Amino acid sequence: MNNTDNIFTTSIHIKNMLSNCCMKVIRDEFERNNIEVKNIRLGEAIISYNPNEMNLERIGAFLKEMKFELVISREAKIVNKIKTVVIELIHHLNNVDSIVRKSDYLVEMLGMSYQQLSKIFSKHEPITIEKYIILNKIERIKELIMYDEYTLSEIAYMMDYSSVQYLSNQFKKETGYSVSEYKKSGMNLKKPLENLIP
Repeated sequence: MNNTDNIFTTSIHIKNMLSNCCMKVIRDEFERNNIEVKNIRLGEAIISYNPNEMNLERIGAFLKEMKFELVISREAKIVNKIKTVVIELIHHLNNVDSIVRKSDYLVEMLGMSYQQLSKIFSKHEPITIEKYIILNKIERIKELIMYDEYTLSEIAYMMDYSSVQYLSNQFKKETGYSVSEYKKSGMNLKKPLENLIP
């Protein structure tokens, strides 16, 4: 934290900030509250504010009103970062090579062993990292089906499934619908990413 002309700059981690829309909402709210956003990305922001007008407790309170949460503990920050990296990997990067080596990618991005990350994640969430990755892949598949730009074979490849059958089986297990039923029906059962964990 820096102190320049009575302005504090700090990096904060924010739980449930899982999309570009969330970033915009949070940026707008910070600016309404005289908090300068120096940098914002999924799950975190670098902000500056006058400590005579604002503090982390107040920031946490208005984030909570918007269904976000200020992350304080080291392990909670790690869990938040894991979620952010998984979302970037599956929903934003579209990099098949990274998805294929997802555990290596997490290790590389967080600088901890996969066993450590897995243990911390399961301690704080009711599901494993692997399950969280699957739930995100299912949401991305729903999105790709809705766009109707790719064949199922292409989607299976993009999402690191060895076959369309494997993708279909996992999709049905998670949604209750086969991919073809889902596609034909024109349903949009996409869930907000912040609601993936029960």
